[in-house]
Amino acid sequence: MKDGVNGVALGVFIFFFLAVTVMGFLAARWRRADDEHSLDEWGLGGRSFGTWVTWFLLGGDLYTAYTFVAVPAAIYAAGAAGFFAVPYTILVYPLIFTFLPRLWSVSHKHGYVTTSDFVRGRFGSKGLSLAVAVTGILATMPYIALQLVGIQAVLDVMGVGGGENTNWFVKDLPLLIAFGVLAAYTYSSGLRAPALIAFVKDTLIYIVIAVAIIYIPIKLGGFDEIFKAASDKYTAAGAGGLVPAEAGQWTYATLALGSALALFMYPHSITATLSSRSREVIRRNTTILPLYSLMLGLLALLGFMAIAAGVKVTNGQLAIPQLFENMFPDWFAGVAFAAIGIGALVPAAIMSIAAANLFTRNIYKDFIKPDATPQQETRVSKLVSLLVKVGALVFVLTMDKTVAINFQLLGGIWILQTFPALVGGLFTRWFHRWALLGGWAVGMLYGTFAAYGVASPTQKHFGGSSKEIPGIGEIGYIGLTAFVLNVVVSVVLTFALRAFNAPDGVDETSPEDYTADAGDPGVKTELPPATAGSTH
Repeated sequence: MKDGVNGVALGVFIFFFLAVTVMGFLAARWRRADDEHSLDEWGLGGRSFGTWVTWFLLGGDLYTAYTFVAVPAAIYAAGAAGFFAVPYTILVYPLIFTFLPRLWSVSHKHGYVTTSDFVRGRFGSKGLSLAVAVTGILATMPYIALQLVGIQAVLDVMGVGGGENTNWFVKDLPLLIAFGVLAAYTYSSGLRAPALIAFVKDTLIYIVIAVAIIYIPIKLGGFDEIFKAASDKYTAAGAGGLVPAEAGQWTYATLALGSALALFMYPHSITATLSSRSREVIRRNTTILPLYSLMLGLLALLGFMAIAAGVKVTNGQLAIPQLFENMFPDWFAGVAFAAIGIGALVPAAIMSIAAANLFTRNIYKDFIKPDATPQQETRVSKLVSLLVKVGALVFVLTMDKTVAINFQLLGGIWILQTFPALVGGLFTRWFHRWALLGGWAVGMLYGTFAAYGVASPTQKHFGGSSKEIPGIGEIGYIGLTAFVLNVVVSVVLTFALRAFNAPDGVDETSPEDYTADAGDPGVKTELPPATAGSTH
């Protein structure tokens, strides 16, 4: 690590940061609607985004600063096992092609803003809707915190904020400033801000990766030397070279599959999806989003390059920023750091908006103020988005970064448990609402307690997301095991409840709603007072 502040890199970083800040505030004027006081406008960008805006928004949403830092860092530390992120992003797109267009159609028809809106409307259950909403908020909070961790890693490598003995306020001031700017333009512009900034973020990331994948191997003597250095390191560490050990193959496969199932259960993924203007936009995006998987595969190779370049860091999250500072000219290192920093701002904004929408629609409106006006909903959502970001900031500033990472892994286990209610509900009404609630509770409890019992060298509890699969004996992803239990319980309880003629909730949707498109007769733009027909 270079001594002192890298002034050139910092200057370039500040230039891009100021540019996107201006864009964030100007976004309030972009596609401005006549009525701005509704969640459709503030929280979903007026449901007006076309194919390319949606593509950039989803890419900025799913491929975050933490992805940029953590995927190659995992490969730097653990070898090819870190590549699990590549197959899971390949698996996810055929999966979402089957259900996202249906979710968009029914949400557009009934004015649903969140997944919990749909669950409540489909199953007539505020209780199940509340469970989905709370799970989404809990899973999103540590995810936002990790975006701030990504910014902090870049600032550390640039030498900003001083050393460990520096006054805490001075040390964290740059992060506080970045947080303040993010909070201000999100509050002002809503989803339009990250949608506009995503163009800059993704362009920078593609440029940095394209340059890195060519420039760095040339400086290191080619990919033969890079792979040889990585293989030597893993062999010396007893990790079995570049190929994962046989004992880890179940972990690799279940983690990839479970992560693929969970990715579009996150509220921010759905928020970006529902902001598009037509069903066809969603279908097109499921076919072109795999371009990001290609980028991710190239990005993962940076972990091998960091090994070959002799990067030595005590915190693996600093490996890639440090690689950029060591290998690139200072000015281009600044471009790379800006790509990571902006790559944190876009998803953090979308995540905070998504969490705020869940609270407003499915807690505040359903349980606190059922007669809330669109203006009141928007105001509450803006305030909650600020509180969510403050909570994430406090999490980052007061807890060890390892804790943030492990809680994000726990969030992945939790959010997967909403899959049966959401995706199951999009295709069938067979599941009983109480059975889905019971299955969710079992999955959440098993997943949480199983993760609690996992230790790591730095943590006694919540030290990882893999554990022995009951009845199989192999080590696998806890989230997928919890999901299987969730489904089994939901099926068994549905048979039992239907046998006893337990009352069903009111389904406010109809079969044609799931294939409706914009402009079809009867498509609504506001959520109706459907809670009147819903029961607990």
